[in-house]
Amino acid sequence: MEKVLIYDIKYLYTNNNTPPVKGDKMRSVSCLEDAYIYIEDGIIKDIGTKNWDKLKCNNPYLYNAEGTIAIPGLIDSHTHLVFGGSREHEFSRKIGGEDYLEILKSGGGILSTVTETKNASFEELYSQAKRSLDEMLLFGVTTIEAKSGYGLDLETEVKSLEVLKKLNMNHPIDIHVTYLGAHALPNEYLGNRQGFITQIKKDLLVIKEKKLADFVDVFCEVGVFTAEETREILEKARELGFRLRVHTDEIKSIGGTEVALKNSAKTIDHLMAITDEDILKVAKTDTIANLLPSTSFFLNKEYAPARKLIDTGAAVSVSSDYNPGSTPSENFQLTLQIAANKLKMLPNEILTAATINPAFGLDIHTKVGSLEKGKIADITLLNCKNLDYFFYHYGINHTRSVFKNGILVVENRNIVKRL
Repeated sequence: MEKVLIYDIKYLYTNNNTPPVKGDKMRSVSCLEDAYIYIEDGIIKDIGTKNWDKLKCNNPYLYNAEGTIAIPGLIDSHTHLVFGGSREHEFSRKIGGEDYLEILKSGGGILSTVTETKNASFEELYSQAKRSLDEMLLFGVTTIEAKSGYGLDLETEVKSLEVLKKLNMNHPIDIHVTYLGAHALPNEYLGNRQGFITQIKKDLLVIKEKKLADFVDVFCEVGVFTAEETREILEKARELGFRLRVHTDEIKSIGGTEVALKNSAKTIDHLMAITDEDILKVAKTDTIANLLPSTSFFLNKEYAPARKLIDTGAAVSVSSDYNPGSTPSENFQLTLQIAANKLKMLPNEILTAATINPAFGLDIHTKVGSLEKGKIADITLLNCKNLDYFFYHYGINHTRSVFKNGILVVENRNIVKRL
């Protein structure tokens, strides 16, 4: 039996409310001073304050946290991890004022990444995604959701999903996989939208049979898929037993939130253009409003109305949206700091939005997302004076150490063990 005792934790922060944690409960974060965490076989067995040396456990591995603060391992629940190439050649066009849809029409945007992903080998995709995962781990992330979506045909989508499957087996970060075949309309279907919807529904059967994904996502937005097309795909996915997520209200509200809620989607993501009416509807459900402030930052777009959502009683999570076009950064800590400055979220709310609420959205909240007895010991130690300091001192990596399943995997911002 492997035993670990982490001691000399200056402050331990966690939201132990039953999720989804909504409204003002998102601020209800407990703080233990001079804390310790005792772990057996990867599971938290005890959490307390002071007097750790009197704990009855035989010869545990002692780990001195040296006055750092402890939070649950961070959960980034919206990423596009697997893709070929990069899109720095579009950066000057973007900051020069060209709209994303203009870049897309000229063959750039997602369609250029689709071409790169189709042309990339499995090994190339795996290597590039693994490098990104390593960076995420160094920033204190222990769990992610990752989507396909840069194939737009079954062969490339399967290749991407198989990369994620292998990464999940080989990397310390846990990966929860989403099939996003309906990410854009491929050129060959421009005159036959219904033909592509029909093909997606057929492909869902293959993805299910191969057990390559647990979730299905659709991009419901102007220039992509309509609310009715989204409904058709979601209903088929739900019939096959997939759990649902929906990209929507990023540019314009076209009914995606209502469709997502009617189909009991686990999350609705982006929401920069969500209406006040839909905010009220979300607050009455257990669907997580998953906000992506790094995308707004990079694209110089409006930010999602986090304060309205929280104050109305919705459950909010915050994710990076890591991808080559609108969030080419693995720095999840920066995403959380942007949430503070631009979404006007409070430190305790952001901690909740990066731990227990995304855990609920991924259906893993009984195992991870908070620091409490009986849960898996996914722990991030930060070189910060307190939680406020983590958001105040922005743009750097505050990680000191990361424990995954009770095993030390990062120390002094270096990966020391791969599970």
